[in-house]
Amino acid sequence: MLKINKPTANDLRPIALTENSYKLFMSIIKDKIEEHIKSHQWLLDKQDLIKERQADLEVLSEEEYQKIMIFFTNFIQQLGETLKLRQQVVATATVFLKRFYARYSLKCIDPLLLAPTAIFLASKVEECGVISNNRLISTCQTVVKNKFSYAYTTEFPYRINQVLECEFYLLENMDCCLIVYQPYRPLIQYGQDLGCDSEVLQLAWMITNDSLRTDVCLLYPPYQIALACIQLACVIHQKDCKQWFAELNTDIDHIMGVTSHLLSLYELWKNYDERKEIQALLQKMPKPNTQPPR
Repeated sequence: MLKINKPTANDLRPIALTENSYKLFMSIIKDKIEEHIKSHQWLLDKQDLIKERQADLEVLSEEEYQKIMIFFTNFIQQLGETLKLRQQVVATATVFLKRFYARYSLKCIDPLLLAPTAIFLASKVEECGVISNNRLISTCQTVVKNKFSYAYTTEFPYRINQVLECEFYLLENMDCCLIVYQPYRPLIQYGQDLGCDSEVLQLAWMITNDSLRTDVCLLYPPYQIALACIQLACVIHQKDCKQWFAELNTDIDHIMGVTSHLLSLYELWKNYDERKEIQALLQKMPKPNTQPPR
């Protein structure tokens, strides 16, 4: 018969890790998180993403597709601000929308319907309170009329029954795996470890918000997005962080990959006038065969 001794006080003491052991431990944890996300197929290769979008890219160029996704990310952001939701909810809703279109064409569900559906679902997932049906639809109508009249000449066409039906398809696409890890928490933790002042941290936070307008949430884990945003903020504020990054146990090529996406976004914004271009892009965008009832 196996004899089990009662643990002593010494047995219950926390293990003291050396600095190298701690870095190794954190590296293992990060790898496990990445494996968990990859197992649900939410971290994609760039070529896989392009392949999944092939039907849309037969109609749109990659740049036009990106401009459309930027527009609907802005739409989600405006809905969130009007509904007074936390940025975490807005970010989660944006990731929901991007994950859906990482698997399906734009013609499967109108993004104008999927965007408020994503907000509706994200508000429940992030436990910030359920948005009432009437409030959601009235907010969509107000936002389309007052903020996006340059894109739509008619009122918001959808009703709550269509949102609820769309929510079902969104849940099915997500395989009911609704927890989304965002870069904001590691951003703050890394910023504190680096000793960033409030200006650098605030800029890094804003860059993280901008990252939602790229594909990085589909291609890289959140902590790498956070590191890239901190690096950009440090460069802009001329804060020397080379030594700190050199000591990190992470793939610097991935950090540079995120940075490349962000710089491409800022380069696109230099010559992109959404108010002038988006209406033609929405007309060109692949659409569902059936239109909502008027």
